[in-house]
Amino acid sequence: MSGTDGPAGPEEAGTRWHVEVDRGVCIGSGMCVATAPGDFELDAARQSHPVRPECAASDDVLAAAEGCPVEAISVTDARTGEAVFPPEE
Repeated sequence: MSGTDGPAGPEEAGTRWHVEVDRGVCIGSGMCVATAPGDFELDAARQSHPVRPECAASDDVLAAAEGCPVEAISVTDARTGEAVFPPEE
């Protein structure tokens, strides 16, 4: 895990992410909760939100963001602000 193959991934020790859900886009499918139940939850209005806005980088959080059917989840590096998902084009 040298980090020489590109940006730090979830396996990179100490990496912290900032996670946001665009509640205007979220359709409450629950895919994020099913994928990363400790990281996302639905409120009474069936809108998703992160359990913790800042968390350790993890494969589950990334999979939840990638699997969101409406791409309502954004993940950035908490230290640099660099986009993790969706990737900048």
